[in-house]
Amino acid sequence: MNEEKIQPEQFLKDQLEKWRQRAAQADKTAPTFEAAITLSMEPGSGGRIIAEKIAGRLGFDLFHREIIKAIAQSSRMFDWVIDTVEKERLGGVEDFLSSLIRKKYFHPGSYQHHLFKVIGTIARHGRVVIVGRGANFILPPAERLAVRIIAPLETRIRNVAREYGCTLEVAEKRVRQRQARRRDFVRRAFHQDIDKPHHYDLVLNTGQISLDTAAEAILAVYAHHDKVRAPRPAS
Repeated sequence: MNEEKIQPEQFLKDQLEKWRQRAAQADKTAPTFEAAITLSMEPGSGGRIIAEKIAGRLGFDLFHREIIKAIAQSSRMFDWVIDTVEKERLGGVEDFLSSLIRKKYFHPGSYQHHLFKVIGTIARHGRVVIVGRGANFILPPAERLAVRIIAPLETRIRNVAREYGCTLEVAEKRVRQRQARRRDFVRRAFHQDIDKPHHYDLVLNTGQISLDTAAEAILAVYAHHDKVRAPRPAS
């Protein structure tokens, strides 16, 4: 999937209908829900493909960073998402973010405020893979499995050159620019270092293992992790 070609508004309309149908079929007495998988990646590491693989295998909804960014920046799409759950169901996320703000781990602001509400609401629907946008910093640890995909710089440059049909020099520039933007976003938005491994439950190096093996590893950890069946958020 080429996320640059996704039309955010149509994507969201389709997603809202899926949520509506799922809610109509849900067992309201079920005491648990399936926690989110958040996936952060180094540019060129294959994280986007891995996200598609695990979402497809689990039958989960997949939200790319550009979709989430578009929703957080559009007042209409933001309202559509927020209106899919009762406002009080975001209380847990807001309490969690408030604690981070007090500890100066999170920088409050208009975009960030919208961003964490959007991601929090998406996660509340369950059965979702969320790519990028610092989702692992936004969701409470008990409600997500945080994954980071990495690879050696040389490997990532070759991957990007092959994907976009460009020279290694152009690919390196693209990788370094994207990497710098992502690091800067997390540093500004959350006062955190995106590369520190303790921010994640699982870090996988695709320079050493295949994308299929990485996807299988995530699925195995998710299947046996306590977070998979987390307490259902209060409604």
